[in-house]
Amino acid sequence: MDPFDEEQQAFNGSPLDDENLLSGQFWGELRVFLAVAKTRSFNRAAEITNTSQPRVSRQVKRLQDVVGSQLFIATARGVKLTQKGEALAHALCRLDQTLYSITSDLKAEITEAEGTVSVSITDGLNALFAAPALEQFSAQYPKIQLHLKNSVNLMHLRENQTDMMIGIGPAESSGIRFRKLGQIHFIPVVAKDYIQKHGLPTRDNLEQHSFLQSEYYGQWDGWQKAVARGRIAHYCNNSFAYGMLVKAGQGIGLLGSYTLVEPCVVPLELDLRISVPLYLSALTDRLNARPVRLVFDWLSDVFGSNNPWFADQFRLNNPPSVYDAGFRKMFNLEGIAETDRSR
Repeated sequence: MDPFDEEQQAFNGSPLDDENLLSGQFWGELRVFLAVAKTRSFNRAAEITNTSQPRVSRQVKRLQDVVGSQLFIATARGVKLTQKGEALAHALCRLDQTLYSITSDLKAEITEAEGTVSVSITDGLNALFAAPALEQFSAQYPKIQLHLKNSVNLMHLRENQTDMMIGIGPAESSGIRFRKLGQIHFIPVVAKDYIQKHGLPTRDNLEQHSFLQSEYYGQWDGWQKAVARGRIAHYCNNSFAYGMLVKAGQGIGLLGSYTLVEPCVVPLELDLRISVPLYLSALTDRLNARPVRLVFDWLSDVFGSNNPWFADQFRLNNPPSVYDAGFRKMFNLEGIAETDRSR
C-alpha cells in the first residue's frame, strides 16, 4: 500500500516508531559519525563539526549503543571502519547527497542565472586563481553566489557534498560528468631566505638540505627519492600552509609553477618536474540548473589549457596574462619585471 494513501493510518516501518531514531540527537550523531568516517580521525571530525574531540567520541559511542554494532576500530594510524561501519557510511553518503541535491534544486531556478553553487577546490588554487577571477564573474552574474569549499577528498566528488570539484583525477561514476582541464606543473622550489642560511640546493648536495613533505606527494617516485637524500623538516597536507612554509624558508618544497610569481621563491635545477592533469567533475543532475552550468564553464576557462600556467607545455616563466592579473594584484606584483621573477 502507498504510505501516503489516505486509507493508510500509520507509516509502515518500526524505525519511525523508535523515539531514539526520531530524536535530533540521533541525527546529530549520524552527522558526526559521517565526519569521522570521511576523515578517519576523531580530531579532524571535531574540527569539521565545530566541536571537541571528547564530544565526538561520546557521540560515536552512543550511536554504537543505539544501533547495537561497533562502527570503528582504533589503530595506530587513526580509526578504521568495521564492516557494519562501512555499510552505514555508504548509506549515509547516499542519503547526504540525495538531500543535498534536493535542497540545491529547490534553491536554484532551472532557467534563471540565480542561486548558490558550491565548488570544492584546494586552498592554493582557490586563493591564487578562483578567488581573484571571481570579481569579473560576479560582475556578469551578480545573482550567482559561490560557496568555495576545501576538498575533503581530491578524488571523490560525492564525499565533498558539493556541486562540483576540481581534482587530480576524473570522478568516473554514474551521475557524474567530468571535463579535463589543464595541467599543474610541480617543480622543486626554495625561498631566498633559505638559500641565505643554508646555501643553494643542487643535485649534488641534497644530503645537506631540508625538505617539506606532504602525503599527497607519496605517489611520485622522483620527489620521494630526492627527499630521501636529505631530511624532512616538517610535514603538511594543507596546500596553502605548505606554500607558506616554503615561503618562510623552512625547507625545499614541491609547488605549482605559478608560485614563481612570488619574488622570494627560487626554482631549483634538480631534474625534477611533475605534470598532473586537472579535472572538473560535477553532478550531472545539478548541471540542469543554469547557475551550475555557468560556473562549470567559467572554471573550465580559468583552469583550462588556455591559461599559460596550466598549459600542456611546461614553461618556467609565463608572461603576465588575464588569468594571473588577480593574484599579481593581490601580492602587489604588478611592477615586478619578468627578469626579476626569474632570479
